[in-house]
Amino acid sequence: MSKTVAIVVFAGVQSLDVTGPMDVFSEANRFLAPEDHYRLEVIGVERGMMPCSNGLSLNAHRHFSEALDAYDLLLVAGGPQLPFMDFGAAFNAWLRDASALAQRFGSICNGAFMLARAGLLEGRTVTTHWGDAAALAALCPSTQVEPDRLYVQDGELYTSAGVTAGIDLSLYLLARDHGPEVALSVAKRLVVFTQRSGGQSQFSPFLTPHAEPTSAVAMVQHYVLANLTGDLTIADLANAANMSARNFSRVFAKEAKVTPAEFVERARVDAARVMLESTVAPLKTVAYQCGFRDAQHMRSVFNRRLGVTPQQFRLNFSAMV
Repeated sequence: MSKTVAIVVFAGVQSLDVTGPMDVFSEANRFLAPEDHYRLEVIGVERGMMPCSNGLSLNAHRHFSEALDAYDLLLVAGGPQLPFMDFGAAFNAWLRDASALAQRFGSICNGAFMLARAGLLEGRTVTTHWGDAAALAALCPSTQVEPDRLYVQDGELYTSAGVTAGIDLSLYLLARDHGPEVALSVAKRLVVFTQRSGGQSQFSPFLTPHAEPTSAVAMVQHYVLANLTGDLTIADLANAANMSARNFSRVFAKEAKVTPAEFVERARVDAARVMLESTVAPLKTVAYQCGFRDAQHMRSVFNRRLGVTPQQFRLNFSAMV
């Protein structure tokens, strides 16, 4: 099913806050069936041409007062002067209404200030550009600001850190919509990391559990991540959940949206990706520590799931270590 992504811009916007996420979703259309394509829309706080902070100019598809649709994803971009800007009561009211209608909403970089002035960050956990974190916390005392995170999800609210972290957030959202393989393909097209360190979980954000945090299924998910070198059979996992194997498989699939075997394989692949990105450990060591039978088994799973070998993945996406 097609999804519409809308990005709010203004005079002085940081152009990469706009073009980075738009390129992620636009490139994703190369790998999706036509009926699943993203539709992109730029919404202007002002009418006409709006200069970016770097001198480029943008012309929005429509003025905010004309943007009355329910978007699948509504993002607000940031800009160097945004912490000091207020777009008035009419815009703030529109942003509140549009965010309530949207399936998901959020901000890129210090676009969080726009959400804050509309009253959308009260009691929320968010991130923003590290240089603006203290000012955002002062503006919204009830908001928990996490300056060391690339991006943060709080329910239907998604916020990213400075500038290029908007690409990381967009890849994460793309993976939630269409799976990690599509996100990896887009990352390769854009020549960016599919997962970066910087306050994130050790494991890929693509593995974010769907289960309720206090449920038995969530406990099993954490058990898997802590015991990747074990066999992790259905019987082992069912025992960890204190359920029968048959009942466990049914409950897990219903809550986590994937089968136990699929979750285990994803966990092992993502753990291997982290090691390949951040260490120079031999492939056989990576395979062992992530629970694969051997390096050949890991190679086979990587090829099937990601379309690249572990060695190719390391060459394309590893950090300089």
